[in-house]
Amino acid sequence: MNFVFTARFILAFTGGLVVFSLGWVNPALLWAGLCFDLALIGAALVDAARTPLRGSFTVRRTCAERFALGSGNTVTIEVKSHSPLPLTLWLKDEHPPEMEVQGREGQFVLPARGTAALAYELTTPARGRFQFGDIAVRLLSPWGLVWRQTSVPAAESVKVYPDFRAAQRQVIEAYRVGRQGERRQRLRGQGREFESLREFVTGDELRHVAWAASARRGKLVTRQYQIERSQSIILMVDCGRLMTARIGNFTKLDYAVNAALAVAYVAVAGGDQAGLLTFTRRVDDFLPPKPGAGQLGTILELLHDVQPQMLEPSYARAFAHINRYCRRRSLVILLTDVVDADASSDLLAHTASLIPRHLPLIVTIGDRDLRAFVKPRPASLDDVYAQSVAEELLAQREQALNRITELGGLALDVPTGQLSPALVNRYLEVKTRGLI
Repeated sequence: MNFVFTARFILAFTGGLVVFSLGWVNPALLWAGLCFDLALIGAALVDAARTPLRGSFTVRRTCAERFALGSGNTVTIEVKSHSPLPLTLWLKDEHPPEMEVQGREGQFVLPARGTAALAYELTTPARGRFQFGDIAVRLLSPWGLVWRQTSVPAAESVKVYPDFRAAQRQVIEAYRVGRQGERRQRLRGQGREFESLREFVTGDELRHVAWAASARRGKLVTRQYQIERSQSIILMVDCGRLMTARIGNFTKLDYAVNAALAVAYVAVAGGDQAGLLTFTRRVDDFLPPKPGAGQLGTILELLHDVQPQMLEPSYARAFAHINRYCRRRSLVILLTDVVDADASSDLLAHTASLIPRHLPLIVTIGDRDLRAFVKPRPASLDDVYAQSVAEELLAQREQALNRITELGGLALDVPTGQLSPALVNRYLEVKTRGLI
């Protein structure tokens, strides 16, 4: 049966049953109630037959090609009428069950040969590929006794990507709001790419004096430099066991992926070449550094389905891959986490292999829950033990980061909530200081 009775039918049918139940008072009421309900059922069947589904309307789902992790994504169900009469419709979309939904169904009147739309919002809990189902449609019959129902084939898959919208906002924030003026003041004199000559002033470094030009002009002249463009940035993302830890609604890997994407957007916008390497026990994906917006699309595609695995990461294989296939000096940004001495020593040993050819920036993703243990005054013996463990782990992490700095690399330890802006700012700082 491809129809269901409406509230109007049920109310009328119930009235007939009430009359039927009074048959013990008057037998005529018994027959009257019975005939009324039978006639009502017959009318409903005729009403259903007079409600053609085919050709009355068309339904289409539209949504963005790319869903962003953790943000609202709008889905629209568009309906177009082919009937000369108004139609009353009820729609319900079969959204991916893993996603949180707001308002995926609704009822409305469609004007004669008119159009209408039902919009609702989905919030995505994870990256990857998800599946939409069909669209359920009910059409109210002319007499309002039944809903004719059908299912419009609309199965499709959708990809959920890292939060590229936040990455795009990071570019705007870095280059148009707070950082642009600061960068303009700091560009000259600290980069690697020659820009122009100017008269020497007190405070300029002697190593920047252009002696030949000074001799020709009869006064000291200094070289001005600007930040070198088209430098090489390699983003290394650890997908191992420690990155499975959840902070709020997302894993540490989710935060790392979002931060890597933000840096890639800013780097490409600034004219640099961005590359990507993901690894666990082996190198899973490697994308050599290249410039241009097309590289961003490739990075986004590689990152959309990266998932953490319960495996120990092999820093040796990851860094060996960088040394083997990246001959040009690069800023190598490793997004990882370390919580014990063994992991720290392994990371340190192989980080040293990158220096001096490359400049490593080791980013450890801080656990805000771990820091929360050491702040309050312990209220019990269990709290004392928990604080002791947390303090030991934090101390080991600090020693490892200090050792990286001593070796000639860079280190950054930041909580997940501040990871993307902090990493983008550190990248810009490295550029302005001409360290690459």
